[in-house]
Amino acid sequence: MLNRFNPFGQSLSRTRQMFGKVTEAFQRGKIDDQLWDDLEETLITADVGVSITERLIATLKERVEYAGLKDARDVRAALEEELLILLGDAEPLTFAKNNPLTVILVVGVNGVGKTTTIAKLGYLLKKKNHRVILAAGDTFRAAAIDQLKIWGERIQAPVISHQHGADPGAVVFDALEAAENRRCDVLIIDTAGRLHTKYNLMEELKKIAKVLGKKDPEAPHEVLLVVDATTGQNALLQAKQFVGDIGLTGLVLTKLDGTARGGIVFSISEELGLPIKFVGTGERVGDLAPFEPEAFVKALFATDGGEK
Repeated sequence: MLNRFNPFGQSLSRTRQMFGKVTEAFQRGKIDDQLWDDLEETLITADVGVSITERLIATLKERVEYAGLKDARDVRAALEEELLILLGDAEPLTFAKNNPLTVILVVGVNGVGKTTTIAKLGYLLKKKNHRVILAAGDTFRAAAIDQLKIWGERIQAPVISHQHGADPGAVVFDALEAAENRRCDVLIIDTAGRLHTKYNLMEELKKIAKVLGKKDPEAPHEVLLVVDATTGQNALLQAKQFVGDIGLTGLVLTKLDGTARGGIVFSISEELGLPIKFVGTGERVGDLAPFEPEAFVKALFATDGGEK
């Protein structure tokens, strides 16, 4: 049974439909060429990735051979185990150890839902009794400042901002001062949506990191890259560029509910070696869930009626 409180149940509905064909094949109980063909087609279409798919199927065939598996439902159980190995253990947010203020830097290209994710994360942390303050470090786009202010009002978190075109480093410096004065314990910094080819914007991110480092050598304590699940393998390409340019500590996957490509989670986790810390599960401010690998895999194979 799929726990009705599984945060990924609804958001994976489209991807789960994609897995319907192979789920039916598992339920037939027969291990044959058709099962392997259905599995390969499903995994690739769901954006798990060709190389990972080939490796998974090869591993499963080996397990069938040496374990003497006779029922396709045993293959599904083995597949779930292998997918969990790909995802690794859940990794919660890292909080400052030697400073009362934890700093979270949020990066990503335009259109991935970065500012909304910041609001959702702030809301989630406030529910856990953290005192959250936001910094409008995206001074490149005037609308981004206004958008963050609106979200700040909704979640009742102060927003530190300067005028459009201001130095983001100065915004961050003022936000650090404000966080200390207001006794906040979490600072979340928005940054300009940028393409990885914009060298000057990447340098801007490094400058922000230097400003933070002067206050606390360990800051930022998290550098979270927001990626859009609906873009599939393009999300992976974006993430690879950011990994090379700035030290990421984790990822946030947005718009999972709007795509059948939920398999991208496995590609990202395997190829980047970075933990997925949160997943956006809907459009409401409360629709952000800490990533739980086991719950994710269970939701992937559950039927919409709740039966596995």
